[in-house]
Amino acid sequence: MCYNLSMTDIKQKLKDLPTNSGVYIMKSSSGQILYIGKAKNLKNRVSQYFANSSNKTEKTIRLVEKIADFEYIITRNEIEALVLENNLIKKHVPPYNILLKDDKSYPFIKINLKQDFPKVEVVRKLKNDGSKYFGPYMQGITSKDITELVESAFCLRSCNHDFKKLSKNHRPCLNYHIKRCLAPCAGLCSKEEYAKQIDNVISFLSGNDKKVSALLTEKMTAAAEHEDFELAIFYRKKLEILDKLVRRQVTALPKDFDLDIFAIAANGLNTVVAVLFVRGGKLVGSDKQVVSDLAPENGVVLENFITAYYDKINYIASEVVTATPVDDAELLSEYLSYKKGSKVNVITPHQGVRRQLADMAAGNASDYLEKSLSLKEREDNMTTGAIIQLEEYLHLSRMPVRMECYDISHIQGTDKVASMVVFVNGSPCRSHYRKFKMKYALGNDDFAGLQEAITRRIDELKESEDESFSSRPDLLVIDGGKGQLSSVMEILEAKGVKDIDVIGLAKREEEVFLPNNSQPVILPRNSYALKVLQRIRDEAHRFAITFHRELRQKRQTHSKLLAIEGVGAKRVKALFDAFRNIENIKNASVDDLCLVKGIDRRSAQNIYDHFHPKEDGNKN
Repeated sequence: MCYNLSMTDIKQKLKDLPTNSGVYIMKSSSGQILYIGKAKNLKNRVSQYFANSSNKTEKTIRLVEKIADFEYIITRNEIEALVLENNLIKKHVPPYNILLKDDKSYPFIKINLKQDFPKVEVVRKLKNDGSKYFGPYMQGITSKDITELVESAFCLRSCNHDFKKLSKNHRPCLNYHIKRCLAPCAGLCSKEEYAKQIDNVISFLSGNDKKVSALLTEKMTAAAEHEDFELAIFYRKKLEILDKLVRRQVTALPKDFDLDIFAIAANGLNTVVAVLFVRGGKLVGSDKQVVSDLAPENGVVLENFITAYYDKINYIASEVVTATPVDDAELLSEYLSYKKGSKVNVITPHQGVRRQLADMAAGNASDYLEKSLSLKEREDNMTTGAIIQLEEYLHLSRMPVRMECYDISHIQGTDKVASMVVFVNGSPCRSHYRKFKMKYALGNDDFAGLQEAITRRIDELKESEDESFSSRPDLLVIDGGKGQLSSVMEILEAKGVKDIDVIGLAKREEEVFLPNNSQPVILPRNSYALKVLQRIRDEAHRFAITFHRELRQKRQTHSKLLAIEGVGAKRVKALFDAFRNIENIKNASVDDLCLVKGIDRRSAQNIYDHFHPKEDGNKN
């Protein structure tokens, strides 16, 4: 269905808008969703876009030029509007909303308190698993700095051993002998002793650093007295890192205090948000991001950014400070409190240490805005600008917000695979990449391979619970010319799919082929539209080749293992389940191999001897 209301029709729709809270959805002439926003008063908020005002930014003006219609959904209250807006943005991925990079993640320190002997580890995904998380850590003091301090001061395990699988006579590693671990793997410490160490680590990560300083100083002194100067220098360096951390103590804030500070800077064309992180009363990191959001006011953009930001990192501080007021601080506080499960205060301070931190964040935002202009302009041209160009050059039915590219890889028909690479708003969305191992289209026929991949992908569109497969593409890019394109069109026509654009990109002359058109389209060589097609094509090729090589190597490796006496297909699978790769199997001792389910000592010895033919077979 096409939408193309006249300005008179839009003005009439504006008059009929309710004053309730709700969500509004801006659409293009093809019905594609351009922007989704929330409002406590729909009539006032939506009317702002179409009002003749000098306050509108250049980007907002561009958006309004593309709006052909809008819809709205009334909600019972503002918090429902905020939640609905968030869910709809995730579902539809509009090109003019704030979209945080999919591949960007933040390091946290995790302690799994459900384990008898937990280790301190760095993770980039937070789970609701009962573990203690600290962070995020970024510039200035990194998660690596913190974990090295912890490992230097406290005797904790750093191994990945499953203690239940270890033999009773298991010997502790070197860390035990240099007093860096209590060796729970060998039963040399109780759960209670280990738990005391963990309590001290948690205390340190919560801001209490005096004990760590005393422990490191004591170890440095002892090493110097024993004339182990290399070890003494090691501890001195850790004390220097600790001193750097201590100097970041924010005065007038409690030591166990977590605080995030947000500031926005904009110049009408570009917008930057800077974030400072205070953890355990110390300034441990910062982040700066250029954002695209065409909300009519900076206060709305900042609120939208904070909502999207916490939705991504899934870790909310107990207090959120903004350098300038957000659209609705009470609403944002209620929403964040709901997500966190405890009270989150959202404030815009006017004085004191919080105001100083807010000014610091604002200074960071302004500085980054000034330095990121050319970078952001290039990024915009390469991403959003590129898909706008594609729509115009190729006369597509809609803006190709979600592009999928397919490629086939094999050697003489063996280990044949297909790749599906996804770009959203002109950028790789790696979590949505998928790969296919050919089931039916075997042999050298690449056309049949493409047909199988597209058939399986379209079949998954309605039935799959997979986030990527259930997302409808706007454009399919096929690596190849008229023949490959025709083979894919056969499948789409047979499946009754008519609302997805398809093109073929021939590598030799970089010609673009369209359905039902024998003449190719030649895109300008320096156009961003051609560059984004080349990027997604090359990425699909790389992804397909990588998968093909993995399968080929696995098949060849399995064949070698199957040649060992006493090793069959089930035992090969058990070995890879336990050791993950051939190098780990090769380096495993006979005792390690015996721990694998289904591997007896005779088979373990045969495997060991296979990889160590020159060694004494009795050595393990």
